[in-house]
Amino acid sequence: MDLSTIIGIFSGILLIVLAILTQGSILIFWSFSSLLIVLGGVISATLINYPLNQVLGVTKVLKVAFKQYSQEPHEIIAKIVKMAERARKEGLLSLENEMEETDDAFLSKGVQLIVDGTDPELVRTILETDIIMIEERHKIGASIFNSMGASAPAFGMIGTLIGLILMLKNLNDPDMLGPGMALALITTFYGALIANLICLPIAGKLKLKSREETLIKEIIIEGILSIQAGENPRIVTEKLKSFLYPQQKNLLDEVRRKDIEKRRRGYINEQI
Repeated sequence: MDLSTIIGIFSGILLIVLAILTQGSILIFWSFSSLLIVLGGVISATLINYPLNQVLGVTKVLKVAFKQYSQEPHEIIAKIVKMAERARKEGLLSLENEMEETDDAFLSKGVQLIVDGTDPELVRTILETDIIMIEERHKIGASIFNSMGASAPAFGMIGTLIGLILMLKNLNDPDMLGPGMALALITTFYGALIANLICLPIAGKLKLKSREETLIKEIIIEGILSIQAGENPRIVTEKLKSFLYPQQKNLLDEVRRKDIEKRRRGYINEQI
């Protein structure tokens, strides 16, 4: 679970509520009609702008914004290097067990392709096509939230105009001026809040998550092809390290040192 997304949304709402409570009652900012205008308008505009199946499927994409990847890039590289060492010693067929042990469907698919003796260019084409389709799905999800973020303030302004019209129509009735002005301002508040605290940040998070997932899959492709080519594990390590930030490279080196030390201890115990 990506706690930053949850913390960001709830802390934003909480701080706004606390700011309101320091000045008065939260009920002053509640307006069912304003909420209907903004949410109804946003949902309607989204349905007009996108096919129904894409709108309904956005809930699956939304999970990505709250999902924390189980493996970091340096961890997947360490796993690939182990596979390279095993393949170099025992052959590609020895990697069949890796397909059962890994939870990464993309890595498992890549291993299956090279174990089956698929041409390297075809392996790259198949896996890169998977990446393109994943990116396209994420891009549609992000664009839907971007569209919702753009339309929410617009419907807030529409609600403001409705409130002003009601207020001006009843200038002779002082009792109607307050509700009309409240509707005008609260609707704008809802539109700005939904856009800037929920829709646009989620769209940004989806884009970031898509880039992170693409990076991991590109690492897997290069690693799989290097294993298929029979490259030295040290060369595989250095090649894949080029995908990492300096801090991640240090983490990878630490993982590799621990792995080497663990194997050395295991070898010593076997000798004893």
